[in-house]
Amino acid sequence: MGFDDQRFNVNLSILFTELPLLERPAAAAAAGFTAVELWWPWVDSPTPEQSELDALKKAIEDAGVRLTGLNFYAGQLPGPDRGALSIPGEESEKFRANIEVAANFAQSLGTKALNALYGNRVEGVDPAEQDALALENLVLAARAADRIGAILLIETLNRPESPLYPLVSAPAGIGIVDKVNAATGLGNAKFLMDLYHLSMNGEDLPSVIEQYAARTGHVQIADNPGRGAPGTGSLPLEELLDQLKKAGYEGWVGLEYKPGDRPSAEAFGWLPVEYRAAR
Repeated sequence: MGFDDQRFNVNLSILFTELPLLERPAAAAAAGFTAVELWWPWVDSPTPEQSELDALKKAIEDAGVRLTGLNFYAGQLPGPDRGALSIPGEESEKFRANIEVAANFAQSLGTKALNALYGNRVEGVDPAEQDALALENLVLAARAADRIGAILLIETLNRPESPLYPLVSAPAGIGIVDKVNAATGLGNAKFLMDLYHLSMNGEDLPSVIEQYAARTGHVQIADNPGRGAPGTGSLPLEELLDQLKKAGYEGWVGLEYKPGDRPSAEAFGWLPVEYRAAR
């Protein structure tokens, strides 16, 4: 088991970013991967021109890779923002405008997981008001995901790097998952278990896996410290993925780490080529 028994995909919003967006799917394929995921690529536009969507779809299809996960519009990411759906005013409106665009794009590529980042707390705004707005928007997103046969992912980040983000523990993320499922009755909201973020929060990762593996829709990894490739830090990622597998998790494991001061194609030495293609 371990790394040889996982379904990996490459996050093209943190790896291969030295290349233009449309060249990244082919670069991932050249490195031996058959699946990729993306943050919303158009940080300034929740509703890009159809020609831009078509060009990205073609690049993914031409590369022969699957897009297995996609974020909804989340503001400036990377950057100061951590989502838009709980931000009153223009950002919330942008998120709502993006819902069907993102869902339709995902549907066109057979993508079955959509990630909705919650958004930072806003100074001067009652957190209860933000939470009510968030639930409204997450319900809309869950329904759109359900329409295309996809799940809605709720992600926990980490407090040191995202001090204004309210979901900085596994229980906090699970709590939102429960609220969304209760509101929709669809049951398609799932936890995004990012082992790097959880470790940055000092959580007991084996305990988190034991408690929440059955409610997890996606896993992402990076080593800690440094958010680099497996083996660059001290996290026992191979053991943790083994535990997830034994707990019944059969989904994707997203490689969401920084390549360091080298081309991304050189950042996969920890994973033999024969284990990169999804099985």
